[in-house]
Amino acid sequence: MTIFEQMETAEKQVISKQRVADYGEVYTSKREVRAMLDLVRRETERIESRFLEPACGTGNFLAEILERKLEVVVMRYGKVQLEYERNAVLAVSSLYGIDILEDNIRECSDRLFEIFNQQYNQLFADLTKQECQAAVRYILSRNMIHGDALTLKTVGENPQPIIFSEWSPVNGSMIKRRDFAFQELLAHESMMELPLFADTGEDVFIPTPVKDFPVVHFLKIGDRI
Repeated sequence: MTIFEQMETAEKQVISKQRVADYGEVYTSKREVRAMLDLVRRETERIESRFLEPACGTGNFLAEILERKLEVVVMRYGKVQLEYERNAVLAVSSLYGIDILEDNIRECSDRLFEIFNQQYNQLFADLTKQECQAAVRYILSRNMIHGDALTLKTVGENPQPIIFSEWSPVNGSMIKRRDFAFQELLAHESMMELPLFADTGEDVFIPTPVKDFPVVHFLKIGDRI
């Protein structure tokens, strides 16, 4: 499915009556998405602010948030390629989605990648880096989950607890990844809006990661594919 077909699909509020009956699937229109996100406009335009959509569909909310974040990225960093890349990757890494339908997750991930990639190509044309594109692809593969937000588990023959990756900038161009169980994050929901490396001056409970990864350059994230 092309990006234009995805956009047309995303504008439809109902894909099929059967999907509505089976899953209660009804998409929010673009006008309503924008109006709702305008209520938290400052957060949608903050590059590092994290958002989770627990029934993301094909990404109507996440796509609008990413577009807003990338507008800020290009305004602030569009003239310096490495700075643009670093902050665009950070913007993508701040978005998380869960959906019970696998095709929705696949389309959502592809849609978010195309939003990034179209702007990236427009800005830097032949200078774009495959490493940056691979990093975005890999982050989306970790952040967009085929799962059930009610059971907190993945969907499939062998459901597993949903695990989310946290991506934190360290020393400029370096990235630290830590994986956390969604269930534990919900138990301490204040963590969903706090960078886990932030020094807030307050006593904040930090859940134990299920896995801790070495710090890497953000352009090397895609090497894990």
